Amino acid sequence: MRANSLAFRLFLWATGLTVVILIVTGVALSSLYRHAVERAFDRRLDVYLRTLVADVASPEEGAGKFPQSIGEPLFELPLSGWYWQVTRLDTSKPEVHLSRSLWDSNLPRLTAADEASGGYRKGYAQGPEDVRLRQVERNIDLGDDGRYRIEVAGDASEIDDETRSFDRTIGGIFAALAAALLLTTVFQVRFGLSPLKRISESLAAIRSGRAERLEGEFPVEIAPLARETNALIEANREIVERARTHVGNLAHALKTPLSVIVNEAAARSGDPLAQKVLEQADIMRDQVARQLERARLAARSAVVGTLVDVPPVATALARTMEKLHRERDIAIAVDVPDQARFRGEQQDLEEMIGNLVDNACKWAQSRVAIEVTAEPPAGGGNSRVRVIVDDDGPGLSPAEREQVAMRGRRLDESKPGSGLGLSIVVELAGLYGGVLTLGTAPIGGLRAELALPAG
Repeated sequence: MRANSLAFRLFLWATGLTVVILIVTGVALSSLYRHAVERAFDRRLDVYLRTLVADVASPEEGAGKFPQSIGEPLFELPLSGWYWQVTRLDTSKPEVHLSRSLWDSNLPRLTAADEASGGYRKGYAQGPEDVRLRQVERNIDLGDDGRYRIEVAGDASEIDDETRSFDRTIGGIFAALAAALLLTTVFQVRFGLSPLKRISESLAAIRSGRAERLEGEFPVEIAPLARETNALIEANREIVERARTHVGNLAHALKTPLSVIVNEAAARSGDPLAQKVLEQADIMRDQVARQLERARLAARSAVVGTLVDVPPVATALARTMEKLHRERDIAIAVDVPDQARFRGEQQDLEEMIGNLVDNACKWAQSRVAIEVTAEPPAGGGNSRVRVIVDDDGPGLSPAEREQVAMRGRRLDESKPGSGLGLSIVVELAGLYGGVLTLGTAPIGGLRAELALPAG
């Protein structure tokens, strides 16, 4: 997928959204699971806390006001991470009773931020051996039997280990889910946009002349686009056909009056005015023909083009020009690759190359060279075909090159022609988006380089 394509942008958007959703969901699930583990851990601590409260409030006979054991071996194992502590608060010097696991240490006090309702607090604290503890604490008042603070703590690494194990599991599951979602997204983007790709390829085929309309079945979402595109192509063809009809009608409408003028003037051949009328009538006929041709070409260039093989056109024109200039013994060399094709009308290509070769033969001393090159697309543009015509004549200066491309401008009246040849080439090339460039040929004369759209 190209970086600037719709499919690539959709893939990036879907990928980013998927990753964000999975990250947010994973963080939320991890937080919820940690809270669930903490609540389960706190319930376990509460069981031990209630047992201690019950033992302090109702001690066994002769056992004193603190428990000897609450049935958990970890409270007997030194520095096990599980501790309890009972502190009497109503004496001048607090009496502290500890589980054997505390050894010679005391439990840390919870901060005010850990305060909860009813004198009950819970939170995290740093215990013996710098072990992080989850701790609960409760104050009880037994009246004449005293006031006590009872604390129970457990190793918080159990909470952390459970949470990390869950995070690893959910991370693996989400990674697999992300991969599956991304593959699904790629599949949906590639196959969901395939009808648009087919339309793009079909339009390229129509533009190059390989097809006349969009063919095939399209999904219901794309079918209206295909129908409207085909309707637009048909409407364009109808407009061009009407324009051609109008051009033909205009040609016939002008031909009769011009013929009458010419006939009347020819009948008075000795009259200077009649000679002037004949001269101007010929010019009018040429101009009308040229303008009608331009109108025809302009209408035709708006329609999808056809493909023309350049080699047979160039070869046939070379043979024709050699015959026309046989008395001057002009040799015409042709170098045309087989794959060179012009996107346009064959008669237009013949007129452009024919004018260039004819002009070269008029000025050449003995040699004319025709070279055609096909260039691939560059920078996202269209492919081009270049027609280069060289002669070994006198050539032209830069100032003269600018003049000869103007309509009717001739630098040497001794050569036959009307001075319209190169200007016709410029106009025709412009209608197809091409350009004519004049320069110096390697064999000494003028180089005419014509760049046209290729098929």
